[in-house]
Amino acid sequence: MDRLDAIRLFLRVVECGSFSAAAKEAGVGQSAVSKQIAALETQFNHQLLKRSSRGIALTEAGKAFYDGAQRLRDEFEQLETRVKYGADEASGTLRISVAPVFGRFYIIPRLPALLERHPALNIELRVSERHVDLIEENIDVAIRHGELQDSALTQRKLADSPLITVASPAYIARCGEPTSPAELSEHQCIAFNGGRGVHAWHFMDGQGKALTLMPQGRFQSNDGEQQRAAALARLGITQIPAWIAGTDLASGALVPVLKEFATGTMPVSAVFATKQMANSKVRVFVEYLLGTLREDLPLVTGD
Repeated sequence: MDRLDAIRLFLRVVECGSFSAAAKEAGVGQSAVSKQIAALETQFNHQLLKRSSRGIALTEAGKAFYDGAQRLRDEFEQLETRVKYGADEASGTLRISVAPVFGRFYIIPRLPALLERHPALNIELRVSERHVDLIEENIDVAIRHGELQDSALTQRKLADSPLITVASPAYIARCGEPTSPAELSEHQCIAFNGGRGVHAWHFMDGQGKALTLMPQGRFQSNDGEQQRAAALARLGITQIPAWIAGTDLASGALVPVLKEFATGTMPVSAVFATKQMANSKVRVFVEYLLGTLREDLPLVTGD
């Protein structure tokens, strides 16, 4: 087994969480895996993995080696693909960070066609509501929503999603439909609270003047999907990005209210390290997503 194969085996031990699982995947004995890892540790004069009855853990040297080994593996896979298929072919493992709902609605359904088009490409989807550190967690590209803070990362806006105010037909039948933002004080409002207080709702009047109010109600959440679910459960009126409620609006499970009071938009962006601009797998994915969002989100417009 050559050095690159040993490095790949080390990565799989870490990613599988055990020597036995990596050995089974590679089709070799567990002792062979142990010998290869021991050989790497001898070569680098550092222990890379801590073994215990509870499993394995990376040492400090192991963490540094793991991060570098991932990059080496990815770069080698891209080199292999460029030689075999040409410079524009995407290859290797693309690590994407995405919010759960957006991934389920707009990423997963479109992956079969992308993977069929690029047979050397693999996808690892990291699902999280938080803004992950792309460098620290070795993420190639993250899909983020809302205005982005200035950073050293490269940002590519994919779309602008309208913010819409919605409720279920059953709630409206029971409580009535507001005819102006001021009337929301008479309704249960399902608010977003990210931990630093409730987010204000924004509207525009007929003359284009901005209106802001603080929603009041008995239920709030730090997740847009839970706001949607609460509206479907007839708990009140909520304001969310249109992409979250697309299927519900189409089916009539949710209906827009206060349509004449436009509420602005929320950008959907791809974020990645500047060096990734030259990476074919990132470029291919971002361009592909730009195209699919134009089809999947009829209420959304891209740049």
